Formats: sequence, C-alpha cells, structure tokens
Amino acid sequence: MSRLDVFEPAMCCPTGVCGIDVDPVLVQFNADLKALEASGVTVSRHSLSHDAAAFAAQPLVLREIEAGMDRLPVVMLDGLILSTGLYPTLAQMQQRIARAAELAAKPRIKLGSGGDCGCAPGQCC
Repeated sequence: MSRLDVFEPAMCCPTGVCGIDVDPVLVQFNADLKALEASGVTVSRHSLSHDAAAFAAQPLVLREIEAGMDRLPVVMLDGLILSTGLYPTLAQMQQRIARAAELAAKPRIKLGSGGDCGCAPGQCC
C-alpha cells in the first residue's frame, strides 16, 4: 500500500481548528487524510515546529525548503514529491495513488545477459 508524508510549516496543530482563526483548507485536508487512511494509505504528518528531524532526514524536502519556505507544505507519495506549496485535494491524491499503483502493477522488461533487449547476442530484432 502507499505511504503519504506531509511536511508542513511550523504551526500549533495540523488540524486547522486551533486558535482563533480556523483554516478551512487545513480542516478539509485533515478530513481528506483520514479518508485516505481509511482506504489503507499510511499517512504521516511532520510539522517543522514539532518534528524537525523528519525534515532533516529527507533530502528532497530540504532542497525544497532551501528554495523557499513558501514551498511548504511538501506532500510526498512513496518517497516522491506529489506537491509543494499547497495542500492537494482528496481527488488529486487519490488520482496519484491510483496512477502509482498502475505503474507498479505493469510488467517490467527483463534484461538478459546477452543484450539490452533480453535476446541472445546477435539475435535481437
């Protein structure tokens, strides 16, 4: 199953319902992540204020931060960047997860020792 990692800017809580100002984007994103978890996707959220070590351990995220803090949030799917600078919708995340599953299920070309195509030496078409 897929793994989704969310690297977020420093904030008091990821749900969007803390403090005076409720952020509807964060509330919706939190609900979307719960839906993905219910479908079997492993979800991990990392806040810069609470989990800086997770940022330090991920070179792709560090590269994005070096480009500017406005690159956060960084959402990664199975170790690859899905989006930067915004929270993707549930439909966008589901589409990428489905596409990744499709690609993983495709048969791979097996390269033989004789040549790039897998044929014996001198017998390629």
